[in-house]
Amino acid sequence: MTREFWKGNEAFAEAAVRAGLQAYFGYPITPQTEALEYMSHRMPELGRPFLQAESELGAINMVYGAACTGARVMTSTSGPGTSLMMEGLSYIAATEVPIVLVDVVRGGPGLGNIVPSQQDYNQMVHGGGHGDYHQIVLAPASVQETVDITYNMFNLAEKYLTIGVVMIDGSIGQMMEPAEMPPMLEIRKDIPDWAVRGGKDRRVKTSIYFAAEDMEKTNLRMMRRWQQIEKNEVRYKEYFMDGAKIAIVGYGSAGRIALSAVRTARSKGIPVGLIRPISLSPFPKQLISEIAEQVDGILVVEMNTGMMLDDVLTAVQGKTHVEFYGRSGGVIPFPGEILKEIERISKEPQKDGRHPRDFWLERMESISV
Repeated sequence: MTREFWKGNEAFAEAAVRAGLQAYFGYPITPQTEALEYMSHRMPELGRPFLQAESELGAINMVYGAACTGARVMTSTSGPGTSLMMEGLSYIAATEVPIVLVDVVRGGPGLGNIVPSQQDYNQMVHGGGHGDYHQIVLAPASVQETVDITYNMFNLAEKYLTIGVVMIDGSIGQMMEPAEMPPMLEIRKDIPDWAVRGGKDRRVKTSIYFAAEDMEKTNLRMMRRWQQIEKNEVRYKEYFMDGAKIAIVGYGSAGRIALSAVRTARSKGIPVGLIRPISLSPFPKQLISEIAEQVDGILVVEMNTGMMLDDVLTAVQGKTHVEFYGRSGGVIPFPGEILKEIERISKEPQKDGRHPRDFWLERMESISV
């Protein structure tokens, strides 16, 4: 296969098509609208259903219905759209049917703006709907990684009968990079044993259980399945961690930007490395716990006000010093900003007992409020 220039939004759309996507339902919202536009001609030319719904509410419920038939189905959206989809996602989770959602995150909260952010972390990783459920959330840091993760996410979602989320930010959705597309898979002909069918072979898929004991059995079944996901599907990448005394933890674009700062810091003799979580859910908590025993400090870098930070602190359990640097509202940090934080920590880390977020906010006071 040859490498070609692809825009991130169009790249994940094509990757889904090649993974055997059978139906796409969506609604336009910047910065992911190019995916919808791409699907609007790509799916029909292959004889596959495409529908622009009247809203994100309509789109996610169309996804729900199609998923119950066993079809490979997906949607894509951004911050405010994911908020509108939460009820539908909760129903999908409780019904235990697989779908794929691509979330191209923009600045927020509220209607926010159309520039890149990582502000959907808690919404995607720690909940969403009103329930005892978890979903697989993978965060690529390049167009190629977005292609690969989207292509394989359908298998993951079907293996565990769960929601699979590919979470990128607007910069990855909008950027163009060389990428190699995977091979085109044939549309699956078989119907899964759990899928609904018509006629005499009637099955029912539901998220409503009037008996509390039945709802509890469903919750426990989903939790046992989640234990298997935590055991088998943790993913991350390490850079320059041999001999590192400072570890940076950042995902997606923030991790990619932090890597540039780490390379510069290394050239200056600062023993710093990078952990880039790819699976945000399940989170690589065991890895972070082990790293905490090896380094003098950890710096969490995010494009939000410190959401993954809480997961890192939970994993560290006080074993080492943790600090935070973030930019929010759609502001993208520059490598030089992160480098300054690395240099400061290597000389005089903050260890006065305050929460890392409080210390970071104090340092951000130079920005008008």
